[in-house]
Amino acid sequence: MSNPDDREQRVSIRRAPKFSVFVVLGAVVGVFVSLVLTASFPIDPSVGFGPTFGYFAIYGFVGGILVGSLVALIFDRALRRSTKTVPVTVDRLQVPDQEPAADPTDPDG
Repeated sequence: MSNPDDREQRVSIRRAPKFSVFVVLGAVVGVFVSLVLTASFPIDPSVGFGPTFGYFAIYGFVGGILVGSLVALIFDRALRRSTKTVPVTVDRLQVPDQEPAADPTDPDG
């Protein structure tokens, strides 16, 4: 049963990017770029490739997160311009109260 106070409202609809996808993808790309850059230059034999890559991967990880976040913010700002306002009808339904179920542990019930 609908209430007589149902009314039409206007709501905004827009697409928004999923920030978590941009952050994770940025981190992965940052680590990959660190791998490529570490492999591109000569490695100090006293340190080795692994520790050198691990050191630069930390910077690539953090840098990738920052760049991914900035890209997501730019996309969010650009998609905000394509916001559409549409009318919707709000229906509020009243559900009749139901009697509570009998308690199976109650000896009287």
